[in-house]
Amino acid sequence: MSGFALDPRLAADSVFVADGPLSQVRLMDDARFPWLVLVPRVDGASEWIDLDGGQQRLLLAEVNQVSRLLQAEPGVRKLNLGALGNIVRQLHVHLVGRHEGDAAWPGPVWGSGRAQRFAPDDLQRRVEDWAQRLR
Repeated sequence: MSGFALDPRLAADSVFVADGPLSQVRLMDDARFPWLVLVPRVDGASEWIDLDGGQQRLLLAEVNQVSRLLQAEPGVRKLNLGALGNIVRQLHVHLVGRHEGDAAWPGPVWGSGRAQRFAPDDLQRRVEDWAQRLR
């Protein structure tokens, strides 16, 4: 995992929450959705198949843990999971809590309007809340 560097776009669009066994957990700075991103700390990984079997199992466990927490968020009725990588090649997995009538429903969140950034105090509170839940 040495040599890991976060893609600048991920750094600009999200905030560090915690380190999991394999991945950084990051909160997307978009108040419209409960939205976390897992970024495996594996240098040069851009695809799932770039991870070895142990890393794949760790990432799957992290996806399951974060998904369960997102599913418990108020109003979440559906989970969206995506690892597109068309703009940011670095392997990262989006986990988004959705509900009918949200800002992008029923379409994908990607490319749906402009992000509504959290107020600084709200962002800090959300990061601390997620960090606590991930312990």
